[in-house]
Amino acid sequence: MHIQDSHWSSASALATGGGTPIAAAGNGRGDSARSTPLRVDAQRNLEHVLRAAREVFGELGYGAPMEDVARRARVGVGTVYRRFPSKDVLVRRIAEEETSRLTDQARAALGQEDEPWSALSRFLRTSVASGAGRLLPPQILRVGVAEEQTGSAAGDEARVPQQRTQPGGGELRLVPDQGAPAPQDDAGAAELLEVVGQLVDRARAAGELRPDVSVADVLLVIATAAPSLPDAAQQAAASARLLDILLEGLRSRPA
Repeated sequence: MHIQDSHWSSASALATGGGTPIAAAGNGRGDSARSTPLRVDAQRNLEHVLRAAREVFGELGYGAPMEDVARRARVGVGTVYRRFPSKDVLVRRIAEEETSRLTDQARAALGQEDEPWSALSRFLRTSVASGAGRLLPPQILRVGVAEEQTGSAAGDEARVPQQRTQPGGGELRLVPDQGAPAPQDDAGAAELLEVVGQLVDRARAAGELRPDVSVADVLLVIATAAPSLPDAAQQAAASARLLDILLEGLRSRPA
């Protein structure tokens, strides 16, 4: 796992990816025939940059330079910076998309699988196969013990989602952390943890999940079981084998 958070600071709302199309301002004559293909090219460049960023950050972690993203996308680094004025903005865009993807996968497993263990294992297998674990936001994986957080002043500081590990141990909450995104950026992470928390609670209540396994543990399994290997077939085989072993470690065993 190569997740790094050295560049994970507050970022501009430009991360939503819309932005102003990269098109010529025109010559004052309303030359729509000239501007339309430029807008198409700009959208194509954006798609190339996002795809390249997912690949590069997935292989090298979020510490990879923007130049690597530009080379993979086969565009100039200036093109990348026109769409994403800082690396923080691009990192946040990718991480938010992957968090949303994981949340959708968790909801699908929760809604379509009747058996608690089947739902949890389906979520893990789907998420690992998609490679989303290599792009999890650092603040989701930075988890402390709840007892150690007591006495710290939460206030309006940046906060990190944390989930209970035992039944009755308290609800989903946010705990302080220096260098994490601003509180308003926690919504996507908190939503992911809430849905995965339901999968964990169901499997634990059914006696199929070890009682000491937390939501954070489940997300770490996703990150750990998604290695980045140069050969796609080897990567898929390694991921499947490692996930089988980790799933066995998550299951409860009769006393």
